Amino acid sequence: MMSKSLIEKHSTSSPDENDAILLFSEDSHEIYWLGIPEHTAFRSNTYLIKSGDEGIIVDPGHRAYFSRVFERVRKIMDPSQISGLILCHQDPDVAASMTDWLNINPDLKIISSPRTHILLPYYNDGEYTHYDVVEQTVYRFSSGHEIEFIEAPFLHFAGAFVSFDRTSQFLLSGDIWGAIQMDWQLVVNDFEEHQTYLDMFHIDYMASNIACKGFVEKIRPLSPKALLPQHGSIIGGNNVKAALDYLDQLQCGTDIAYPHLSISS
Repeated sequence: MMSKSLIEKHSTSSPDENDAILLFSEDSHEIYWLGIPEHTAFRSNTYLIKSGDEGIIVDPGHRAYFSRVFERVRKIMDPSQISGLILCHQDPDVAASMTDWLNINPDLKIISSPRTHILLPYYNDGEYTHYDVVEQTVYRFSSGHEIEFIEAPFLHFAGAFVSFDRTSQFLLSGDIWGAIQMDWQLVVNDFEEHQTYLDMFHIDYMASNIACKGFVEKIRPLSPKALLPQHGSIIGGNNVKAALDYLDQLQCGTDIAYPHLSISS
């Protein structure tokens, strides 16, 4: 059995971002960065988890980029075999293209939290297969590989959650560890510099240090090997611990808005 993470390789090279990029491969289980080719400070990432003949797209993105993401998927697998979409929350940069994917396969599952499912009918009439990550915390592919879902309340949405691919030990983290950066690279190689880009997003968007600490407490025991956010660069290797420490110590949101009410822990 060959198990291979390509995260570290990409931290020292510049992969062709005009195509899908393979991040992990073990037998028939693969993870790809599909990307969204927008050269802005708020660049979005889309990911594909392919296991056997089945595929799950993580945070498929805005409808404006659907055709480009679709073409990248088509080079890897039959798009009609996409069996589910993971939507970490309902914002259009994450979820709007669900309508296009449902047109291709009306039977695919929309995998999200109950609070997100309440809002998704604004994109769609609600006629889709609901998968509730609170009731069903593990998704099992027909290949036997599994994705675990972990709630991340108030980071930045009350119903936010993250997805942990148990085979690769990659944490697909949605907006958590998202960065605002013009000088984009696929994988972080200088975390100290990257903190500035994390601050630009987290200080304003994340709710509080309590929300951050509670989430990190859940994640540390999983020992993730890489953090794959929906914005900015992937965090791998020794930078994962630094990223967990960063979030654990972060003062943000209501800590900044109401400093006289903050609770020191």
